[in-house]
Amino acid sequence: MDTTLETLDGDRVKLTVAVDETEFDIAVDAAFKRIAKEIRLPGFRPGKAPRKLLEARIGVAAGRQEALQQALPDYYGRALAENEVDAIDQPEIEITGGAEDGPLTFDAVVPVRPRAAVAGHGSLRVEIQAIEASDDDIAEQLDAIRRQHATLADADRPADDGDQVTIDIEGSVDGEVVEGLTTSGYLYEVGAGAVVPEIDENLRGASAGDTLEFDADHPEEDEATLSFRIEVKAVQTRVLPDADDALAAEASEFETIEELTADLRDRITTMRRGQAEMTARDRTAQALADLIDMEIPPTLVESEIDGRINDMAMRMSSQGIDFATYMEAMGRDLATMRDELREGAEIAARVDLGLRAVADAESLSGEGEALDEYLGLLAEQTGGDVDGIRKALTSSGRMLEVKADIRKQAALDWVFERASIVDEEGNEVDRALLEPPEPVDEPEMAIPATDGEVGETSDSAPDGDEEE
Repeated sequence: MDTTLETLDGDRVKLTVAVDETEFDIAVDAAFKRIAKEIRLPGFRPGKAPRKLLEARIGVAAGRQEALQQALPDYYGRALAENEVDAIDQPEIEITGGAEDGPLTFDAVVPVRPRAAVAGHGSLRVEIQAIEASDDDIAEQLDAIRRQHATLADADRPADDGDQVTIDIEGSVDGEVVEGLTTSGYLYEVGAGAVVPEIDENLRGASAGDTLEFDADHPEEDEATLSFRIEVKAVQTRVLPDADDALAAEASEFETIEELTADLRDRITTMRRGQAEMTARDRTAQALADLIDMEIPPTLVESEIDGRINDMAMRMSSQGIDFATYMEAMGRDLATMRDELREGAEIAARVDLGLRAVADAESLSGEGEALDEYLGLLAEQTGGDVDGIRKALTSSGRMLEVKADIRKQAALDWVFERASIVDEEGNEVDRALLEPPEPVDEPEMAIPATDGEVGETSDSAPDGDEEE
């Protein structure tokens, strides 16, 4: 099989493919054998009628057409692999010879991945969160611990955000009580935003003994109205303990607040160091994507979406979850999911083009030691040999993708090494801190959450159970 490649405008190439008559005749012969199984001729069992007889009965062109339908994708795929064409969409194929007799020839006009221009990639400025914990970070965590160990005291004023109110609540729709919205003695935090915002709006400024009646739109059912009746039994405020040795002894394994503070500082810094390099690399890639000033072909975006959905389906399948069943149970449809993924997919496509552009600009190769290392690792994982894997990847056309991935990784490394990594205040981040710290075996103490702290009284919607 002979091929030639011609570059066209509009990010397209034309492959001209010639399959000699001897090679194509193998496909034609196989086609007639398939046809023989479908046609009954007197004196012959199904599949046993000779080719010459079939040619006389249905014509040579019928067998050649069947061969074209079956063999053309293989010829086209081989032409792509031989010429390392990075096709991103289906080709336009025109048969130029061989439909009746002789060698098969065809042209394939193929959309290919566009090449982006990039400038400024050697001096990117990337902002990440400061790695070393600040005094404000420590104060925030100490405040979270204080809230976890707070006590409640009666408030002699109307309720405000953050206050705890004890309420009897009844929710109904068209006079029918909604069980999950009806309970007594429920402890609720004003401003929690549970169920509907009207609850908080009415509780703000309420005092013990008040009865509140109001309506709200149903959050889950269109054109349905929720009617609420709330009796405020008590209003209490949270009293935070001092950040002192007594709190440290109660909340941790430490005896002093200085020891607790030092431990929090170490843990926050260690946690951020564990995430810093990945975050910095991700943001470097995003900054590179911002340099790509071109319209992204819709095919690339849709292909990225396909990949994300397929990855999701495979992960679910590995956990024994059927993707279609999951979508139905969640009340979601594929079209909506694709719309939700589109923005991120376009960014990923820009990153891809940006990394390829850097690899082109800096002459970064997907060959040599990096490719040998990849093939060696793949051989180790699969139990195959490097030469066999190399041949299989080349013949299947996947070697182009492998080399592209190696080049893109080299491009990201190149850009990342030269990027200026700064914190929120513009201070240069010490590169040594981007390396994850060595693990240390020590007792674990969870860093408190800062929104919705563990140990607080419930701020979730009433579920019909009485608060204890």
